[in-house]
Amino acid sequence: MVKISDFIRLPYTRDLTEGGIAYALRSLPYTYNRMAGSPYDRLRRITAGIAVELAFRRYLTEQKIPFDVKGATPFTDPDRYDVALGGRRCDIKSFFISYRRQITEMKRNPQIILDAPALVPSDQNAAEGHSDKDIYLFAFLTGLTAISLTDIQKAAAKQQPLYLVHVMPQTWRRPVEWTPLGRLVFKSESAERQVIEINGQAEGGEMRPLAVELPPRRRVQIETEYFSVAYIHSKALPNARIGIHSPARKQTYLIGAQEWGNIWVYGMEIWLAGWLSRAEFMQQAAPLPEGTRVFQYEKTRTKNLAAPVHKLKPIAELLERTKEWSK
Repeated sequence: MVKISDFIRLPYTRDLTEGGIAYALRSLPYTYNRMAGSPYDRLRRITAGIAVELAFRRYLTEQKIPFDVKGATPFTDPDRYDVALGGRRCDIKSFFISYRRQITEMKRNPQIILDAPALVPSDQNAAEGHSDKDIYLFAFLTGLTAISLTDIQKAAAKQQPLYLVHVMPQTWRRPVEWTPLGRLVFKSESAERQVIEINGQAEGGEMRPLAVELPPRRRVQIETEYFSVAYIHSKALPNARIGIHSPARKQTYLIGAQEWGNIWVYGMEIWLAGWLSRAEFMQQAAPLPEGTRVFQYEKTRTKNLAAPVHKLKPIAELLERTKEWSK
């Protein structure tokens, strides 16, 4: 059983958010939103999850623990695992805690984490290709977000980082017919010059980012050919609508001045709580219905298997075993 003194607490650095955002945006055409809700919530969850994975890899390197990422999840395959330790798949299940009250309570009384549930979505656990030797590693990331327009403006005033995106609708980012969109035309209704970045897929499926300068209230036609458009990125919050026209589809899509999401994760600290093999986890866990209130969520949005964090094993033990497995 794990104790508070067994937790490994890792510092958070800006590059972890940057790496998480890069992964989250590249995955847009391939992933689905298992938890429903806003696409920006999903992008922030993916960003936070990848940030924890990157921090864990960094920690393994610092501790000279051998690991492998060759089998890590590609965008187009079901979620399998994040790193391999001694030939065993390690699936990192991280939970992003962004409410100030909870963060304060975690620092004041870490005992509440021991009583929290370690969660694994039931469909992921039951998916094909798993082994009883697979490892579930559980972690918590504390951090803040700036989601509302007021919070975004406050963050900008304090020169805090922002990453503003508009996620295109399904018909643009995952079109049924894989045909060219034609030479896309952009127009901003702003009286000021704006620079945006469009990112979508070329014919072969590769993502193709392109910076586009939009002069005030003038049409701009681009040469680059796209078959899909996943998202539009702006470094500053636009103050007017931006239109995108596909001549091939004879369709114009308008983005309102407030239809942008800030997906930057203002991480504070990562807590590596503990681990269990998949077989051990299934022995300890019990079904948790969708809609249950738990420490991590106001209500869960999928069916889960849940085991108390205090029944996990210490991370230090996993690292020692990894050295033996690697031999």
